[in-house]
Amino acid sequence: MGSDDTAESPTAESPESLLLRVARQDREAYRALYDLCAAKLFGVALRICRERGLAEEAFQEAFIGIWRSAGDFDPARGSALAWMAGVTRNRALDLLRRRGRGDRPMEDGALEALLNEAEGLRGDQADLNALLQCLERLEETPRRAVILAYCEGLTREELATRFEAPANTIKTWLRRALAALRSCLEE
Repeated sequence: MGSDDTAESPTAESPESLLLRVARQDREAYRALYDLCAAKLFGVALRICRERGLAEEAFQEAFIGIWRSAGDFDPARGSALAWMAGVTRNRALDLLRRRGRGDRPMEDGALEALLNEAEGLRGDQADLNALLQCLERLEETPRRAVILAYCEGLTREELATRFEAPANTIKTWLRRALAALRSCLEE
């Protein structure tokens, strides 16, 4: 087994720079990115899948997807961790759909789980506090819809059933809530 001190050094590259190198098919950068981000991204998959075996499968598919689509990452549109968390979330949801596991009940700690995930992805207490404040500004129903969609992994159709509202209404709630969060976080 070879020695690769790059990922463990205190001057390790940022996830953004590593992901940009991965886009150029740099295997060393891919390994360093994996070492740096695997635990956080596995947590995203586990939170959605709720079973370790399924989460491991979703996580593995996500990292393959990250290798294949790293060129789609645009640092001007957000952080590398957020982009990779989105890839992981989508793979986990796809896996659940393929397995026919749709309805996952909301846990009492869904907001805390979302905040913990945000803390793990952003790592900055000021950003975490800003997210919490912005979430509190949302009306109750759209806030719950955002939490269920992004923390619990529910689809628009599942949210429509849960809230007894048309899927297009759910889509509008989510779009408006995310726009409000984005605007609030930019302040």
